[in-house]
Amino acid sequence: MRPPRRIGYGEPTFGDDAHDTLLDPLVVVEVLSDSTEAYDRGKELEHYRGIASVRHYVLVAQDQPLVELYTRRSDGTWTLSDHRVDGVVTLSAVGCELRVSEIYRKLLEPDAA
Repeated sequence: MRPPRRIGYGEPTFGDDAHDTLLDPLVVVEVLSDSTEAYDRGKELEHYRGIASVRHYVLVAQDQPLVELYTRRSDGTWTLSDHRVDGVVTLSAVGCELRVSEIYRKLLEPDAA
C-alpha cells in the first residue's frame, strides 16, 4: 500500500518499507497516563520539538477533559494553549479542528456509542 500524500509538505519519509515509522511527522499526539506523564512533558516534548517537521505536539489528559496544544510558530518558537470541554483544538498544519467534547464523548456521555 502506498503511503498518503501530504498536501503542501511533499512525500512523507518512513524509516523502513513497512511504513510504520514516520520520520517527519507534522503532528504528534500523546495520551497522558500516570506512568508516562512526566516523560511525555519532559524528554519526549524536548525530542519532538527538535524534529524540524513537527508543527504540533498534543497532550491529551486521560482522566479529565483537557487537551494541551504546543504549536511551533513560523519564527521557530512554541506556544502552549489549553483546551477544555467546550474548546476546539486547531491543528493548522493539517487543516483539522477537534472538539474537546468529541474527544471525551464517552467520558462525558457514558451511554454514547
